Amino acid sequence: MEALLRVKNLSIGIYRGKQLYSSVEDLSFDIYPGEIVGIVGESGSGKSLTALSVPGLLGEGKAVTRGTILFSGEKGVPLRDLLTLSEKELEAVRGKEISMIFQEPFSSLNPLLKAGKQIAETLELHGEKGKKLVKPRMKELLSKLKFPEPEKIMEAYPLRLSGGMCQRVMIALAVICRPRLLIADEPTTALDQDTQTQILSLLKEINSDFGTSILFISHDLALVRNLCSRVLVIYSGRILEGGDTEEVFSHPAHEYTKGLLGSIPSRANRGKNLASISGKIPSLEEGRPQGCPFHPRCEKAGPACKGEFPPERNIDTNHKTHCVLYGEN
Repeated sequence: MEALLRVKNLSIGIYRGKQLYSSVEDLSFDIYPGEIVGIVGESGSGKSLTALSVPGLLGEGKAVTRGTILFSGEKGVPLRDLLTLSEKELEAVRGKEISMIFQEPFSSLNPLLKAGKQIAETLELHGEKGKKLVKPRMKELLSKLKFPEPEKIMEAYPLRLSGGMCQRVMIALAVICRPRLLIADEPTTALDQDTQTQILSLLKEINSDFGTSILFISHDLALVRNLCSRVLVIYSGRILEGGDTEEVFSHPAHEYTKGLLGSIPSRANRGKNLASISGKIPSLEEGRPQGCPFHPRCEKAGPACKGEFPPERNIDTNHKTHCVLYGEN
């Protein structure tokens, strides 16, 4: 099967004044049609920058310094490098072929426009004109997304809606054109448990009903395990482990993955102290350590961890890691 998205050797830098610092280094991964892929890691690991780079939304002071982002907007159409497209060409892709759900729905939605107007704008920007066509399509989608009263939601301003409702409006805005790829950047942050469950259920239905591939960014491993078929573990802008979600979570190979999983509360660990990872991710100014970037925080790190970045090792057919310690104990 041909990949829908193919990210190859992606590196991203952030400017501090005139100095460019490396934030993401040499990331490579694929997403296939109908697949849900998760990216996990601590805050500052480069998850959101990776996500924003795909539709060209890095913003001022950030830049892709190396690599390619290949994408096919339509079935049968060859992959094209999004990094070579003009801003006008990217505008035709955003919202129609690739859409994004952001962390903060209140700050992402325009408080001065009704929810329905904001959803309609996406359709209108991509060629759908006239209320007779747009309004029924919006109402159908809002009903599908389980809004109890679609008509009222369309006439409501964001400030009149709850955080969960605003996030659903963001989802409606993102999928109204039925994109082939949906990027969800921490879409359940600051939402209560019930609302989180509802949002995850909606994403699963969108994936199933529309065939939309999803790139799901999160620091919550439990959510990723519940939603994603594959997972990538990122630390300090490098992929340290990746593969089938259940395989990676059941048999973690990298010490960083083990540390993340050990910090999750569970019934099996009831009454026991949770594991913790000492230290913190290095800042941009401190720079990424040579070798495995996790080695300064790893209790098992040895000389081999401090030389070059470890080559990829196959744990299983669909499970790989960059850890020289795997198999030693």
